[in-house]
Amino acid sequence: MDHADPPDVLPLRPLTTGELLDAAVGLLRGHAPVLLTVGVVLALGEQLLLLPLREAAGATAPAYLPSWNRLGVYWLLLAAGAALEVTVIALLSGLTSRAAGAALGGRRRTGARLLDPRGGRFAAVLLVAWAAGTIMFTAALAGPVWFIGYAVLGLAVPAVVLDRVPVWQSLARSAALATRAGLRAGLIRVLGYLIWFAIRAGLAIGALNLVDRDAPWLAVATVAGWTLLNAVGYPALACLDAVLHVETRMRTEGLDIRLRRASTPTAASRAAASVAPNAGSLVAGR
Repeated sequence: MDHADPPDVLPLRPLTTGELLDAAVGLLRGHAPVLLTVGVVLALGEQLLLLPLREAAGATAPAYLPSWNRLGVYWLLLAAGAALEVTVIALLSGLTSRAAGAALGGRRRTGARLLDPRGGRFAAVLLVAWAAGTIMFTAALAGPVWFIGYAVLGLAVPAVVLDRVPVWQSLARSAALATRAGLRAGLIRVLGYLIWFAIRAGLAIGALNLVDRDAPWLAVATVAGWTLLNAVGYPALACLDAVLHVETRMRTEGLDIRLRRASTPTAASRAAASVAPNAGSLVAGR
């Protein structure tokens, strides 16, 4: 009788788009306590950083719609929001990449191990997240270019954590992986974001129809609501980035072939570390 793998164990083969999304959800479910806790902290920080810009743009709770005489400031607000989203997802990818690396070897990391700075390259993750956010802010100012930036930047942190590439090579490594196989990874990354955007928009519209728009607590409740929504969405998208990185290496670099030859989880970890693409080697259990 066949038994399904644990939800946070990644299949050692190229995956369909649906399987990729399922694997990302499984990775999130397997490490929910730590990822959602960190997600709440980062999502709240994002909301607090956006408050001054929202006030300057005349965007008030709960819908934060633009004021026609402040469209320039509102455009900056949108660009800043996009940049902060990318930065938060990148920071969370530092944790989800470690979880995905362990899952490749058939192991599961505890929350304490995910947060352990030893081997996590947290300083490098912070630098890459800042760089990705800065690039995204510039791209978002140009409107549709935002989608191109989002498509190609998402695998930079997994490249730093799993492939152990230097910070200055991580963005190029991400773009290379995202554009292989007909932009497959990049397009799936955008698809994941659009799915989450649709869910978030639907929930927000539903909430708008239920709240009293004259209530004195509305501003606080709106910040809390967006924080809770994003605290789930951002870790989920970070899990997708980690899974996409590993799956793209399986699809285009033969990582799964080497891992299948290993007969034990320990050997699998060693095999993963020995697969050395031009940009670096994946460290499965770090």
